[in-house]
Formats: sequence, C-alpha cells, structure tokens
Amino acid sequence: MRVPTLAPAYVGGVQLIAYASKRLLGATARRDLLRSCSTNVDNLTAGRRSTLVTSALLVEEPMELPYALLLLAVLGYAEYAHGAWWTAGVFLFGHVGATLLVYGGLRAGHPSPATRAALDVGTSYGFYAVLGALTSALPRGALRGGARVALLALAAKPLLNRGRTFTDAGHLAALGLGLGVAGVVDHRAEAVDYRSVLNW
Repeated sequence: MRVPTLAPAYVGGVQLIAYASKRLLGATARRDLLRSCSTNVDNLTAGRRSTLVTSALLVEEPMELPYALLLLAVLGYAEYAHGAWWTAGVFLFGHVGATLLVYGGLRAGHPSPATRAALDVGTSYGFYAVLGALTSALPRGALRGGARVALLALAAKPLLNRGRTFTDAGHLAALGLGLGVAGVVDHRAEAVDYRSVLNW
C-alpha cells in the first residue's frame, strides 16, 4: 500500500512559500518575484525556460482551503493509485504542455503588452491534467465517458464568458492533455485484458 508523501509535500510547500513570501517580502518585491517566475510571453520569448517549473511552485495568493484540500485529494489519490513518479510526470506534462500551447496561441494572436507581461503562476494546469488522467480509474462505460464529457464541459464553460482569460484556455488544454494520458492508460489496460483472455 502506497502512502502519499509527494502530494502533501507539494501542496504544503506551495502554501508555505505563499505565506512566507507575503510575510517576509514587501508587495513590490513579492510581485517582482512572481513576475520573474511567471510563464508569460515576455519571459518565455526571452528564453527563461526555468519558469516552466518555478511557475508551478508559486501562487499569487495562498490557496483557499477548499481548493488546497481538493488539490491534495486529487494528487494524493493519483500517487496512491499510480505512484509518485506517475503523478509528478502527469502534473508536469499538463503544466508544461498547457503553458506552451497557451504561449503559442498568444504569440500567434499578437497580445497586448499587459498580457505579454501578465502574472502566470499556479497549480491549476497540473491539477486539471491529473484530474483528467484519473478518469481512467472510473468503471468502463457510461460513467467514465460521462465524467470526461462533464469535465470538458466545465472546463470549456468559462471560455464562453466575456471575462475569459488565457488561463481559462490553459485549463481546457491541460484537461485535454490529462484525458490523453487517460486514453493511453485505457488502451494499455484493454491490451492486458485481451492478452489475459488469449492466455486463458
């Protein structure tokens, strides 16, 4: 039985950094830190690839308790079911993949200076990716398919609002990447089942 250790360490670490930076840094210094670690267009165009990792370690404000607990539950279950390396891999795949997709879209659309330099940090892209990937753990059939459609609908809904942002598109992209991982897991499970039938 796996006992999740990575998930609580990550969620706790992000919260600790958020609270410590608010307490120890002034507002200007903290904003400069967030901006330097953001995966915004200016940073990525300048070749600051380290932001693809650092942006997942910082949040603009400490996470509210309901979201922090939900993040912990999703990452913790993924770690329990598939292991720490799988969870970290899916999280980073979703975070980095969605970030680069959003970056490509923004570059193609000639964003405003404010959008190019926007703060873009947080845990949500990785969260959506892991959540999507975990749908492979649901029973096959209508429940699994319905859950995936429902998640896609929920992630796409903000894009229909006037106040939508590039982050909303990133959430949908990250969820799509996670669902792609789930599809791979489904395919492998079906292949194992098929071989088992043949061997029987």
